[in-house]
Amino acid sequence: MLLGIGTDLVEARRVARSVRENAGFREAVFSARETSSCEASSDPALAYAVRFAAKEAFLKAAGLGWPAGPPLSQIEVLEDRLGRPSLRLRGRAKRLWGRRGLRLHLSLSRARGLAGALVAIETAG
Repeated sequence: MLLGIGTDLVEARRVARSVRENAGFREAVFSARETSSCEASSDPALAYAVRFAAKEAFLKAAGLGWPAGPPLSQIEVLEDRLGRPSLRLRGRAKRLWGRRGLRLHLSLSRARGLAGALVAIETAG
C-alpha cells in the first residue's frame, strides 16, 4: 500500500552556496559518507543538491516538515556500485520510520544545474 509520495527540485548553485558560506550547514544536512561522496564527484555542487532534494522529498512523502522532522543528516542518500540510489535512515529518522516495515523508493534526476528527487513510501507487505 502506498503511504506517501514526495518530490523536490533544487538549484545546485543555491545548495553549493550554503555548503560553502554557511558554517555548519554541510554537517547539519549531510552525513560524513555523503560529504565524502559529493566531494569526490566530478560536480560536487550537483551531488550535494541531488541529495538535498532527496531528503526534502522524503520528508514530504513522510508528511513531515524540516524543523519537525529528523535531522537531515540522519536521512542518507546512498548509491550502489551501479549507481542505483537508495535511502538509509539513521537515528531519529530510523526510530520514526525505519522500524515500520516500510519500503522506500528513490529516483534522482540532474539537468543543467537542477537536481530533482522523487520518494515513494509503501508498506512492505
